[in-house]
Amino acid sequence: MHPSAVVWDPALLGYDLGGEHPFNPVRLELTIRLARELGVLDDVELLVPEAATDKELYRVHVPEYLEAVKQAPMAGWDVGHGLGTTDNPVFSGMHDSAALVVGSTLLAARKLAEGEAERAVSIAGGLHHAMPDRAAGFCVYNDCSIAISWLLDHGFDRIAYVDTDVHHGDGVQAAFYNDPRVLTVSLHQHPFTLWPGTGYSGETGEEGAEGTSVNLPLPPHTRDPGWLRAFHAVVPSLLEQFQPQLLVTQCGVDSHEEDPLADLSLSVDGHREIYRTLRELAQRYAGGKWLAVGGGGYQLIRVVPRSWTHLLATVLDRDVSPETPLPPGWRDTVGRAAPGAELPLKMTDEADTAYRPWGDGQDDPVDIAIRDTRRAVFPLHGLDPDDPRD
Repeated sequence: MHPSAVVWDPALLGYDLGGEHPFNPVRLELTIRLARELGVLDDVELLVPEAATDKELYRVHVPEYLEAVKQAPMAGWDVGHGLGTTDNPVFSGMHDSAALVVGSTLLAARKLAEGEAERAVSIAGGLHHAMPDRAAGFCVYNDCSIAISWLLDHGFDRIAYVDTDVHHGDGVQAAFYNDPRVLTVSLHQHPFTLWPGTGYSGETGEEGAEGTSVNLPLPPHTRDPGWLRAFHAVVPSLLEQFQPQLLVTQCGVDSHEEDPLADLSLSVDGHREIYRTLRELAQRYAGGKWLAVGGGGYQLIRVVPRSWTHLLATVLDRDVSPETPLPPGWRDTVGRAAPGAELPLKMTDEADTAYRPWGDGQDDPVDIAIRDTRRAVFPLHGLDPDDPRD
């Protein structure tokens, strides 16, 4: 058994919101091209997905919404359900394209459930904002929630979802807010400063599922050391206590300091460290089972291809050294397509990712966020929020 599965087909580029919309599928195309040129995908069979069926989409979305998505390209502007907005413009073939994204994440989930892979990655997935009856935040259907729902019916009854996108994973939280079988953890820029305005530390789950919704809102301009300090202060302890059978991670890279839509200050090096940490946590606490999906990321040339190539490499145990030069062929291709772009030279931003573990007495805005989240959630898991050993 190959330990990892990669789902990809060029048809996934059809999820295209058009024009100058920041959610441009070229980021996926450049990622796959870079991963290939670096040898990350050598001898890896790329699995071709099929579109999710209506029945599969109904796991999360209501029938009226599916019908609205199908009819939207012919219905004119007044379709409702969050469709036809600046964030979620209507485009030709929208239902089919969005259903294919869901199908890609479902195929990755299926490989794990059937024991054909220990890890699986669907970089076209990660559409974590879509709600049961409406599109939101560039997301038409919520592949993350649908895949988790499917997994709960196919051999798993304890799943942890960790969302590292700069925006709160609100759609996934909403889908499982009252379900104690799913632990949702989101690290994001503070909702007071960024859409969607949710994800406060006090959002901990409904009655019967208290503590299974975890939010760690971070102040703008948090850099790699602060982000990693916060992550390690909260996530490993909760995973150890929850003991998931599988780890699902949304790996949006709009947390990068060059991203035009948000204000965290992570680096490609920080993203690489996050993925390596998630791999280790999956190994330690989830029996090695790890389903990774993409998500946000709007610095299309300098950031997304490098960061998600590191993600693919990490899932495949083919880690790429940060000092690896960008292949000349890739740089030439991008240079011809975007002649004015300043291209990176290596797979690194040469950023310092070293962090000090929480509990050293420091008290800065990141530590306030850590303390608020630990105090909101840790007692619900029998953990001491003020003891660094927990």
